[in-house]
Amino acid sequence: MTNLPILAEASGNNAAGGGFGMWGMIAIYALIIVAVYFFLLRPNSKKKKEEAEMRNSLDIGDEITTIGGIMGRVVAIKDDEDAIIIETGSDRVKMKFKKWCISSVDTVKEKPQGTPEKKSFFSRFKKSEETEKAE
Repeated sequence: MTNLPILAEASGNNAAGGGFGMWGMIAIYALIIVAVYFFLLRPNSKKKKEEAEMRNSLDIGDEITTIGGIMGRVVAIKDDEDAIIIETGSDRVKMKFKKWCISSVDTVKEKPQGTPEKKSFFSRFKKSEETEKAE
């Protein structure tokens, strides 16, 4: 019978202030939400912005590839319909596509001299091609 008050006292102390408590649990959940944002949501939104910028910066004469694998040269851009007309092959078949179906722009455009190149966090740790060739 002497063990009962000791058990009651020990369980009372743990419930009142032991461990992390409520604020610790809130902090853990906040860290999980922040991690999900930075690892899942933010990269997707950045990728969508870059794709939209690529599609809006199309010019006549650009070589493109569609999401279906069709390759061709842009001959007309219809902004009112949000569509482009491409010409494929030597027989000059013309096809009309929506802009959202463009997978990549294969024409290499030169960047202005004043624009610095964006570097990712991990690119700092990679060796550049010049240093690898020198070794």
